[in-house]
Amino acid sequence: MKEFIFNILTTLSELGYFGIAIGLMIEIIPSEIVLGYGGYMISQGIINFPLAVVAGTIGGTFAQLFLYWAGYYGGRPFLEKYGKYVFISQHHIDLSEQWFKKYGAGVIFSARFIPVIRHAISIPAGISKMSATKFTLYTVAAVIPWTIFFLYLGVVLGDNWANIKEVAKPYVLPALGLAIVLGVAYVLVKRKKG
Repeated sequence: MKEFIFNILTTLSELGYFGIAIGLMIEIIPSEIVLGYGGYMISQGIINFPLAVVAGTIGGTFAQLFLYWAGYYGGRPFLEKYGKYVFISQHHIDLSEQWFKKYGAGVIFSARFIPVIRHAISIPAGISKMSATKFTLYTVAAVIPWTIFFLYLGVVLGDNWANIKEVAKPYVLPALGLAIVLGVAYVLVKRKKG
């Protein structure tokens, strides 16, 4: 498996910024690893940080828009039938729908920092016909810090970029806590206005 991932990353690195965007769009490899390798490429002077952030943001956003559109136009039956091809199980759909119903549109931002939920949350947003503009804004707002963080870690780790998941663990938990606090605050503000 490691060799497979390395071969894909080597191919993506030959594409530079486009490779980062494509790697995040198809998400065969977790985004943390693609971005960590992007940070490694920055540390080697192959690409630069600002344009890598742009590429990562575009790729990460489009990956979520594909799932949103699948939910919007195909609905749950389509996703239950074809979701397995993009690593989305019925369990992921059920869980993300529960979160979306419980927390509303604001969960689109906060869920981006929660494993399993972070990808699947786009599906109920599409199924519920959430505004595409609102969905995209929340998604971009979450994708940018995620992209910057993992690119930065990749730069710092340099040749040790493959250890990114272990190094990121102490930071991901506080980010998760902050995301949940922001999500709850959003729900409370929305209820108070309603």
